[in-house]
Amino acid sequence: MSGKTRILFLLDASGSMLAQWEGRQTRMDIAKRLLSETIDSLKVNPRLELALRAYGHLYPSRYQNCSDSKLEVPFSSENHEQIKQKLHHLTPQGTTPIAYSLEKAAEDFPVDVNARNIIIMITDGLESCGGDPCAVSRKLQEKQVILQPFVIALGAEEGFEQQFDCMGDYYDASSISQFREALRKTLTQSLGKTTLTVELLNEAGQPREKDITVTLQHHYTQQAIRNFVHYRDSRGITDTIEVDPVLPYDVVLHTIPPMEKKAVRLKGGQHNTLMVEVPRGQLTLSQKNHHEYPGGVKAIVRRHQQPQTLYTQPVGSSQKYLAGQYDVEVLTLPRTYFYGLELGAGKEINLDLPAPGIANIRADFSGIGDLFVLEEGNGQKLIHQLDEKKSVNSLALQPGQYRLVFRARQAQGSRYTKIRDFEIKSGATTNINLFGR
Repeated sequence: MSGKTRILFLLDASGSMLAQWEGRQTRMDIAKRLLSETIDSLKVNPRLELALRAYGHLYPSRYQNCSDSKLEVPFSSENHEQIKQKLHHLTPQGTTPIAYSLEKAAEDFPVDVNARNIIIMITDGLESCGGDPCAVSRKLQEKQVILQPFVIALGAEEGFEQQFDCMGDYYDASSISQFREALRKTLTQSLGKTTLTVELLNEAGQPREKDITVTLQHHYTQQAIRNFVHYRDSRGITDTIEVDPVLPYDVVLHTIPPMEKKAVRLKGGQHNTLMVEVPRGQLTLSQKNHHEYPGGVKAIVRRHQQPQTLYTQPVGSSQKYLAGQYDVEVLTLPRTYFYGLELGAGKEINLDLPAPGIANIRADFSGIGDLFVLEEGNGQKLIHQLDEKKSVNSLALQPGQYRLVFRARQAQGSRYTKIRDFEIKSGATTNINLFGR
């Protein structure tokens, strides 16, 4: 991880922190001691800046002051002793304005788009001023003011997890030893080197898939944090990337259609492996002489009975899709349709289209001409309109029965309409002369 990391300790100093905890010491005494030890351990990190904000310590609880929150020590890389001194003099007495304190905490971070802004909140009580800590936390994350906060709940009671888990990473510190471990985990998550391997599994559950673009995007903001093309070497070993473990990720695999794993949480300070099943089959489109169509032929691939286009695949190519049902519309003339193709994982479907034939239509005069394909039951369907400015039109058509309806531009009346029925065979050329014998 590059750039600077800033950690703001947001400490509950409300009256409830005077409660005894596992002996004669108060929760505040224990919080001061363990937090001071933590501050000492961070002196060796040159890319780290710390700050301290407290709430509930400026006014007695009888005033119910919901603005009782103050930045006691601003950010600096050399303020460790100052924070410890300020901790020593904090005296719990007031209420618990958590949402308000979070909003003010956002203003404590200097503006720096390259910095990682982290809040570690230590509290033993729930919001007591009617605010919504979860909404505030989400808003700050969406605005990219802070990364996902850490919440350590001391002496956690019923309802704590429900309120705080939605804010960020929640730690239940029901005992002093759990509190110490929670502090250790938050720092490891915030500062430890973290790596990730994404293993793409085939239909047999084996890590064999590769060469798929992967996006790690912020779960709340949907901002793309990292893009990479998945790589597996000749030994079958997937490469490893370094990631920021504080962020909650949505992992998007740009398969067709795309796959997504939401709200992925990584463990900081260690290697993470994310297993993703990618059951894909292959669709091959082939057609002899498809180059007879100007620019070649493409096919529109959709999920079965879904209107959205998933992919436009050229005829003469192969493409992998997730296992499932698909509809394929091939842009031949007339168009060729395949509905409900069942593409199985590890399987291949080869759609081999008949080769087109060529229709050379000669009118001697420019005019209005409509080309119909004749359907079963004597029906006809319009598939093409001739270029009015040309007296000769050459078209690649799929094998079948056709009807041409034409009137010369200079003809004075509909009775001069010409009608020609003709057949197109694969690989053959058919000449239609509307005015010749």
